[in-house]
Amino acid sequence: MGVEGTLEYLSDLLSSVKKKKKKQTQTVALKIRMDCEGCARKVKSVLSGVKGAKSVDVDLKQQKATVTGYVEPKKVLQAAKSTKKKVELWPYVPYTLVANPYVSQAYDKKAPANLVRAVPAAATVSETTLDDNYTTMFSDENPNACSIM
Repeated sequence: MGVEGTLEYLSDLLSSVKKKKKKQTQTVALKIRMDCEGCARKVKSVLSGVKGAKSVDVDLKQQKATVTGYVEPKKVLQAAKSTKKKVELWPYVPYTLVANPYVSQAYDKKAPANLVRAVPAAATVSETTLDDNYTTMFSDENPNACSIM
């Protein structure tokens, strides 16, 4: 067995070793209650310390922190909770991606422009008694309907 045989043996040996899968770059967005620039700096420094974080963007106006890198969402969420601030995963999506963007579960006054809460497609609009009153009020079968207009 010469040098070539040894190299071939080593090559086969190394290729048979199971390789770890590389983590993919992920973007984790969080909604964090921040009141001032000091809060934003504190959140940014804590999230920068997460293993695998490449970049951290903090938007004080939207109360949003975005972490990009080889990170796990659970670890980012844990690190953000260590700041003792109210934290949740970013709940908003563009309203064009939601089947019923006007259901009560999706509508949020605090949502940024053109965004609504992500709700399952099974969320339905439920009629209330108030809605029933309006339908009968403007019905052709109602004799008092003209008095309203």
